[in-house]
Amino acid sequence: MMFSRIAGTGRYLPEKVLTNFDLEKIVDTTDEWIRTRTGVERRHHVADDETTSDMCVEAAKVAIDDAGIDVSDIDFIVVGTTSPDLIFPNVATLVQHRLGIPPCPAFSLEAACTGFIYALTTADKFIKAGEATCVLVIGAECISKLIDWSDRNTCVLFGDGAGAVIVKPSDEPGIIGTHLGADGQYKDLLYYPAGASKNLEIAGTDDAAIIMQGNEVFKVAVKTLANVATQALESAGIGLSELDWLIPHQANIRIIQATAKRLGMPMDKIILTIQDHGNTSAASVPMALDVSVRDGRVQRGQLVLLEAFGGGFTWGSVLMRY
Repeated sequence: MMFSRIAGTGRYLPEKVLTNFDLEKIVDTTDEWIRTRTGVERRHHVADDETTSDMCVEAAKVAIDDAGIDVSDIDFIVVGTTSPDLIFPNVATLVQHRLGIPPCPAFSLEAACTGFIYALTTADKFIKAGEATCVLVIGAECISKLIDWSDRNTCVLFGDGAGAVIVKPSDEPGIIGTHLGADGQYKDLLYYPAGASKNLEIAGTDDAAIIMQGNEVFKVAVKTLANVATQALESAGIGLSELDWLIPHQANIRIIQATAKRLGMPMDKIILTIQDHGNTSAASVPMALDVSVRDGRVQRGQLVLLEAFGGGFTWGSVLMRY
């Protein structure tokens, strides 16, 4: 049986850093309020002329170098994002052209904060089906351009960035199992109100900004993230004690802590980057993976569980031996 494995990782963070103390000058908040309620200390934001595809390209370059491949080896590209440069062409095609990758399937998918997990799952399935041999998978977001800067409940949370991985076939796992889910009944708890076929008249105005019912999102997120982690381990016949690392979506420190408590998992086995990145939506999991690989915590052969939860609601997990 053919498996897939991550052969290289990379990330890109914009140069501009916005600290909690910077936010104190913009909105009615304090560093202490933000840290205790969200875990965020700083976040990176794109420059005015910087786009999602710009970040994708830079993160991809690092992952390609880390995997020791050439761009000509890549035969499939999938990008998870909810903040594309344009409605079309899709971000993956822009990345393909700018990196000089030969013609191949290239598309973006939108599953909010779960976008990278959906994209990585897609790559895994195409490799197992024999339809791809070297896949570039990216999670990237320019969330700072979707924020209401007068809403202290949302503007303190989000940051921008991109994380990328190269996925290749393997005779041994690799990716052991993936689980995806969604439930549209919760659509009004976390959403962006303007699109190409609805409320187009408010696009580009102050009325177009992320809307979130924080307390309600918290309740569903904690329960769902704990359940999808349990499902992933039980399906693989693996006990929680065997897991080396959990890399969750970096949404909010309280969600992560509550999920860990529900699972009975110690916080020292959970990768945290929210303090430095904020909530970067689809970029958070691949960037956290890259951070933990490069600082030596995540090592080859270790058992790692990636999981995310996002607007929709959507959720998913990837269990793998790195």
